[in-house]
Amino acid sequence: MYDWQTGRLLVATPALEDANFTRSVILVLDHDDDGALGVVLNRASDLTVDETVVGWGDLVGVPPVVFGGGPVEPTAVVALGRARVAVPGDQGFSDRLDRVQLVDLGDDPALAAAHLERVRVFAGYAGWGPGQLEGEIDAGAWFTVDAEPGDVFTHDPDRLWQSVLRRQPDELALFATFPADPSLN
Repeated sequence: MYDWQTGRLLVATPALEDANFTRSVILVLDHDDDGALGVVLNRASDLTVDETVVGWGDLVGVPPVVFGGGPVEPTAVVALGRARVAVPGDQGFSDRLDRVQLVDLGDDPALAAAHLERVRVFAGYAGWGPGQLEGEIDAGAWFTVDAEPGDVFTHDPDRLWQSVLRRQPDELALFATFPADPSLN
């Protein structure tokens, strides 16, 4: 059986040539026999949450924008929240991140504020069919690493790829210094 990646990060390796995922960091929301689904954590857009989702602006972290969650269904909205206290296993999406949970933006944001510290909104998501993600990992397209709760709500999404790699053990941390364009090196 494969090691399911739910609640972990996929960090694009320098070898990944898909422009949708260059230097991306993806939080895997679900991974099982049916495939995988996640959101890109480091693709901030110019569109503010206030412009798209009424009432949630006060709960949105810095930067207060909608993030490009991935190329699949770009008009679909996924929201993640950081709870004020630990989330029971049946309410969170992963035991690995006990205070991060999916948020229903149809709920009243004033009521949600009682139990949520902050929210991040994503347009679209990344998706893989059965066995597809496993094949990409085996082919060297992704590093799989543990997520930290702060990764989801980073204040500096442009530096997340480097930050996540830098904290890894051994030679994996060296990838954080890999130039964006090696031909200019």
